[in-house]
Amino acid sequence: MNEKEVKEKELHFQQLMEDMESENLKAFRELFLSLHAYEQGQFYLKLPKSMRVRLYSYMSPVELADMFDLLEEEKSDIADYFLEMSPEYAVAMISNMYSDNAADLLHQVGNQEIIADYLKRMNQDDASAIQDLMHYQDDTAGAIMTREFISIIGHQSVRSAMHVLKSRAAMAETIYYVYVINQDEKLRGVITLKDLIINDEEALIFEIMNERVISVNVDDDQEDVAQRFRDYDFLALPVIDAKGRLQGIVTVDDIIDVIDDEAVSDYSGLAGVDVEEVSKNPFCAASKRLPWLIGLVFLGLGTAFLINHYENIMEKEVAYLAVFLTVITGTAGNAGTQSLAVAVRRLTLKDKEKNFSWQMIFSELATGMITGLVVGCAIFLIVLLWKKNLWFGFAVGFSMFAAINVGSLAGSFIPTGMKKLGVDPAVASGPFISTLSDLTSVFIYFNIARLFLL
Repeated sequence: MNEKEVKEKELHFQQLMEDMESENLKAFRELFLSLHAYEQGQFYLKLPKSMRVRLYSYMSPVELADMFDLLEEEKSDIADYFLEMSPEYAVAMISNMYSDNAADLLHQVGNQEIIADYLKRMNQDDASAIQDLMHYQDDTAGAIMTREFISIIGHQSVRSAMHVLKSRAAMAETIYYVYVINQDEKLRGVITLKDLIINDEEALIFEIMNERVISVNVDDDQEDVAQRFRDYDFLALPVIDAKGRLQGIVTVDDIIDVIDDEAVSDYSGLAGVDVEEVSKNPFCAASKRLPWLIGLVFLGLGTAFLINHYENIMEKEVAYLAVFLTVITGTAGNAGTQSLAVAVRRLTLKDKEKNFSWQMIFSELATGMITGLVVGCAIFLIVLLWKKNLWFGFAVGFSMFAAINVGSLAGSFIPTGMKKLGVDPAVASGPFISTLSDLTSVFIYFNIARLFLL
């Protein structure tokens, strides 16, 4: 959004506030409804409770449904928003939302009594669709799919299919793909809106449909679904159950949210902190960070114990050893973090080959050996020219080579091992790998120093 658009939006929001304060209902509605639903949501989130309550009297629940479909909110606030509305108003709004978005919002409400009351007040079809979506496990295709799609029977004509499309278009989340099912609701093909337009009206659907349909299962992980979108560049994907029956569709707008959520999750894991904690109070944020930091302190104490164990070497060669200790530990930690980032990225790719993980580890180990050899030789020459000591230069250079290799191996092996155990590899965070690299590089450094210098 450029500067001009930002200023224009701010002026609109300011005018809306003035209209609300002066109770100029007609002007407020005209300007509010001219905004995109996303901009309506941004304005809504800026309002204090008293103004939000007034907004509910200005706008019908049907008019706010599109806004809540796109609302970007803190989960903890959703229940408060609904409690501000009358149950009738909230139910009417939810009933006019897309079922997947409505299910997400009710999930965030959390209060089972409120959810049950809302579902009881809805008509049976709407309540059933939302309840079905809420029963799917989080982060699966079933949990992010929508029920608002268009399906037809293969033995009807293009003319008949266009009639179905027109009659259901208003409730569908997308009309570009029309899915072909049989009498048992099993997915048999797909046809695009373009196909319906360019083909003869009397042509039968099964004669022109594409029978090779790319689909996902309701239990597929949302990351796998996102990868399927990335591979095929679809706008939507059909979701089927174990019997091949069409249950819903996943649309590209939901996948964009999935990609964003997964990126935040991975980055949080790599950093060892919740990167979205900016809105939390300091005590809550500290409680999230402390377990990692305390755990890393105890792991870091291992480094201190190692240094204490080799104090006899430190006493004899303290001037030399201390100078290069932080260089070796820091470089090894950086190498481990680099390998970790590459390993996590590779593990997210859709590659199901049997030896993929081992190939990745061997590849990263080879990379570590090359980088370790180059950096080790460089630091060897620097130490030799600086300190005029061949054996000390060799000790530092070889320690650097070994530490980088161990750091690279840890950075690739740990997330791969976690993946094998069914644990999110992103939790093998950068701070953990860095601290572990410090521990191992100190052990390597002092043992090699003892070998060559004593």
